[in-house]
Amino acid sequence: MFLADCQARLAFDLLANTWNAVVVWALRHGPSRPADLRASIGGISPKVLNETLRRLEFNGIVSRTAYAEAPPRVEYALTELGLSMLEPIEAFGVWAFEHAEEVMAAQDSFSVR
Repeated sequence: MFLADCQARLAFDLLANTWNAVVVWALRHGPSRPADLRASIGGISPKVLNETLRRLEFNGIVSRTAYAEAPPRVEYALTELGLSMLEPIEAFGVWAFEHAEEVMAAQDSFSVR
C-alpha cells in the first residue's frame, strides 16, 4: 500500500520532478556554479534551476556553499544522500534508452485511437 507519507512515495516524488534527476546527474562530477549547471544542462531557465536547487537542498540532496568574495560566488554539490541517488538515476536512464522506442510507439498508437 502506498500511503501519502510512505517512504516509496517520498522517493517517487523526488524523481517525479523533471529537473531533479537532471540536476543531480549534472552534479555527479563535483561542485558546480549555477551558470555552469545551466550550460551543462541546457533548456533550463535560471528560475527553474534555482527552484530545483532549493528543493534539492531542502531534501538534503545538495549542499550550497556561498563564498565571501567580490563578486559573490555560490556552488552546489551533492551530499552523501545525493550521491546515493546516482545509481538509481543511471539505472532509470538505461531503461529509458533501451525502451524509448517502445514507449513512443505506445504513445503514437494511443494518439491514433
